[in-house]
Amino acid sequence: MNALTLKTAVELITRAIATGREINAAPLAVVVLDAGGHVLALQREDGASVMRPQVAIGKAWGAIALGKGSRLLAEDAAKRPAFFAALNGLGQTSVVPAPGGVLVRDQAGNVLGAVGISGDTSDIDEQCAISAIEALGLRADAGIQVG
Repeated sequence: MNALTLKTAVELITRAIATGREINAAPLAVVVLDAGGHVLALQREDGASVMRPQVAIGKAWGAIALGKGSRLLAEDAAKRPAFFAALNGLGQTSVVPAPGGVLVRDQAGNVLGAVGISGDTSDIDEQCAISAIEALGLRADAGIQVG
C-alpha cells in the first residue's frame, strides 16, 4: 500500500469508534489525514464536544508535520515550549502535542498518514487509534511505546 484511500480511512474511523464503544470511552472525534496532511475522513460521534474535531486534527497534523507520534510531541513540547508556540503560527493548523495522534505506517515503515482522536483522555484516544490501525494490518507509531 502506497497511500491511504478513502475506503481505508473510513474503515480506520469505524474501527476506532468501535474500540471506543467497547471500552466505554467518551464520545470521540476521529480524523484520518493522508501523508501530506490532508483530511481524508472525519467523524464526530453524537455527544462529542464542539472542539473535538479540531483537537483530533491538531494531534494528527502534528504527527504528520513533525514525523513522530503525538505522544513524543507531548514530551518535546514540555522541553521546548517556545518552539511549539512558534510552530503553531507556521502550519496550516495548530499542533496539539498530546497523545492521540498516531502515524500510520506500512509494513516497510513508510508513513501513509495519521489518525487523530479526541474525546476521552489522551491515553484512551491513543489506544483507540492504535487498535484501529493494527486491526487493518498496518503499523501504528505513537512516538514511544506505552506501558
